[in-house]
Amino acid sequence: MRRWDNRPIYEQIMDEYRAQIVSGAIKPEEKLPSVRELSVALAINLNTIQRAYRELEAGGYIYSIPGKGSFAAGRENVDAGRRGKLTEKLLEAVGELKFLGVSEDEIIQIIKGGKQP
Repeated sequence: MRRWDNRPIYEQIMDEYRAQIVSGAIKPEEKLPSVRELSVALAINLNTIQRAYRELEAGGYIYSIPGKGSFAAGRENVDAGRRGKLTEKLLEAVGELKFLGVSEDEIIQIIKGGKQP
């Protein structure tokens, strides 16, 4: 987590775990630290960690088994709503790029290669 980030801490924790799960740094079915362990390790309130885990579970990134802990979910379990939100952001960005004079070919190149023109 970045120190200069002004977002709520639970969102920063969520984003970090989401990025690690999506990138494969945390493998599907891998056990996550318990809420208590993470709270102690990060010196963050237990309720903050619980909220982050709850939101991650609601989004399909993790799942919990009572008495066993929380685990990373496979990509196929990620909430379709998250995909919808990301698609909406992408369409918004594409619209703005077009407004700024970026051609469709350049936009396609950016999307395909992740490179700027």
